[in-house]
Amino acid sequence: MPEKSSGGWWKWIWIAIVLALVAGGFFYFRHGHGDTLNFNTVAAMRGELTATVTATGTLNPVVNVTVGSQVSGRISKLNVDYNSVVKSNQVIAEIDPATYQAAVEQANADLANAKANLELQQVQYDRSSELFTNKLISGSDYDTALATLHEAEAMVKIKQASLSNALVNLNYCKIVSPVDGVVIQRAVELGQTVASSFNTPTIFQIANDLTKMQIDSNVAEADIGGVVEGQNVDFTVDAYPTRTFHGEVTQVRNSPITVNNVVTYDTVISVTNADYKLKPGMTANVSIIVAQRDDALKISNVALRFRPPDSAVVITNAVGGGTQTNDVAAGKSPRKNKGNRGVRTVYLLAGDADAPQLRAVQIKTGITDGIFTEVTAGLNEGDKVVSSVAQADAQTSNSTSSPFGGGFPRH
Repeated sequence: MPEKSSGGWWKWIWIAIVLALVAGGFFYFRHGHGDTLNFNTVAAMRGELTATVTATGTLNPVVNVTVGSQVSGRISKLNVDYNSVVKSNQVIAEIDPATYQAAVEQANADLANAKANLELQQVQYDRSSELFTNKLISGSDYDTALATLHEAEAMVKIKQASLSNALVNLNYCKIVSPVDGVVIQRAVELGQTVASSFNTPTIFQIANDLTKMQIDSNVAEADIGGVVEGQNVDFTVDAYPTRTFHGEVTQVRNSPITVNNVVTYDTVISVTNADYKLKPGMTANVSIIVAQRDDALKISNVALRFRPPDSAVVITNAVGGGTQTNDVAAGKSPRKNKGNRGVRTVYLLAGDADAPQLRAVQIKTGITDGIFTEVTAGLNEGDKVVSSVAQADAQTSNSTSSPFGGGFPRH
C-alpha cells in the first residue's frame, strides 16, 4: 500500500478537534446557559391602604377606686361581694367597733371629769377674786387661781377633741363606698384582721362605670411620633378573637417607661363597653390608625425586598426624581442615605421573553401596612414589578454544575 502522507493525518486530527469543540460548545451552552431566568411579577394597583402602629395594653375602668380602712380591727360584717352593685355612701363592710366604742366612753368620762374640774376651778377663782378685792390674799395667790382656771378650760377643750377623735374612729368602723359602681375585687374575708398602722389596707376595688373603659397601652419610642390624640384605634382581645373593637386615643403621656433598655410611652385609649363584653384586666392587641389612604397606588412589599441574581442583566433607569448610584447600576440594593429616605429601587421587565432583562427603577414610597406600600412617584397603575425568580425549565434547573467543572448557582 502507498504510504499516507503526514498532511493527511493532520487533516483528520484537525477535523476531530473541531468536532470536539463543537460538541463541547453545544453541551456547554445547552446545560450552562440553558437556564433562562424567568421572573414572577406583581402589579402596581390602586386601593385602600392603612398604616397602623401596633401595641399591647390592659383594659381598665376609667374610674377605679380602692377602698381601704383607716382603722385597725377585725372584719365583723361583709355586706357586698364580687360583682355587687353599690351606691355612694352605702355601708359595704364593718370592723368590730367594741374597742372604739370603749374609747368613746372613756373620752366621754374624761370630758366629764374635766368639766367638773373646771367648775371647781371657777368657784375657787371667784372666791380668790373676792378675797383679792378685799386685800385678804396676795396677788400671787390670785394669779395662781386665775392660771388654774385657764388650765381647766384648756383641759376641757382637749378632752372634747379626744372625744371627737374617738367618735370619728368609731364611725370609721363602718366602711362605705365613695362612688356608685361595681365591686371588682374583695381583698379580705369575714373575721380577718386588718392593720392600718403604716399604710391603708385594701379591702375593695370598685369600678365606677364599666360601660366606659380605657386601654393603657405601651407604644415603642420608634412609633410614638405618629401617635396623636383623636386617632381611631382597632383592637382585639383573646376572649373574642373574631371580633374587632374600636376606641380612640385620648392621651399620650410624656412619662417614659423603661424595661430592659426598651423605652415605651403609656398611651391611653378610651373604649365604649355598652354590652359589658370587655372586662377589667383583659389584654388588648391594639392597632392605632396613624394614616389612611382611600385610593393609593400600592405594590406588594415582596417587590421591595427583591434583589436580582448576579447572572441577571440589569438596565438602570432612574424614575421619580431619585438619584442613580453605582449600586443600582450594578444591580445591587442602593445604600441607605439619610438624605434620600423614602426612595427605593424596584425592577421592571425589559427585553423579549427569550432574553428577559431587568430595568432598575427608583420610586418614592409613602405609608405601609406591612403587606403593601404606597408609591407616590415612579410607577403607574398596572406596571408589572418583579417580585422573585422562577426557572423556565424544571429539568435544567436541577443541574447545578457544568461538565467542565464550573459550578452554576440555582436561582
